[in-house]
Amino acid sequence: ALAGPGLGVLKQRPLAYLHGVGGLFGYHFLYFTALKWAPAAEAGLIAYLWPLLIVLLSAFLPGGGLRRVHVIGALMGFAGTVVLLLGKGGFTGVEMRFAPGYLAAFACAFIWSSYSVASRHFADVPTQAVAGFCLATAVLAGLCHLALERTVWPSGALEWAAVALLGVGPVGLAFYTWDIGMKRGDVSLLGVASYAAPVLSTLLLVATGFAAPSWSLALACALIVGGAFVATRR
Repeated sequence: ALAGPGLGVLKQRPLAYLHGVGGLFGYHFLYFTALKWAPAAEAGLIAYLWPLLIVLLSAFLPGGGLRRVHVIGALMGFAGTVVLLLGKGGFTGVEMRFAPGYLAAFACAFIWSSYSVASRHFADVPTQAVAGFCLATAVLAGLCHLALERTVWPSGALEWAAVALLGVGPVGLAFYTWDIGMKRGDVSLLGVASYAAPVLSTLLLVATGFAAPSWSLALACALIVGGAFVATRR
């Protein structure tokens, strides 16, 4: 693999592309499929099993160092996510007619956790190569969109700016930093810390006036912060 500057960094072995594109495209394809085939609340909760799965799968890494406190912390984080989503309402209960959507949600959680943990085995692949994985994912996503969805363009400069910022931040820079974390950081601890994402997004909505503070948010914060604290104990 070429780790130098420029386009040469995109020249990686096929297995690296299978891992990178399979993880990025597979997760997003199945996630949006799950949202179409099942109620958003239930699909989102099942899909957000991926941090817990990362913690469990990290035990298979060489010197993974999985400890009981990691599992307890991850379970506390998942409990916090359950509380947060229950507080928002929208749960209709498990119904067999939505089973394909539930399966798609679990599959996307498994793919993302597997992709994340397996990144450790591709430590020789430079993080800059993620650009190539994202490009291939974008092409595949575009083809799937044309085949399966109705095109709706953003209306106005504000929506275009929001789309651009989404691409640069949560859907762009995040993939680079995640790759660095999975290859160089504490995989188990990062899995536990990932449960902070839904709480932080809700706190941002509260701060900007789009959501109101609630007991469920406070309890979710306590569980997730407590889970992270437990996971760092020796």
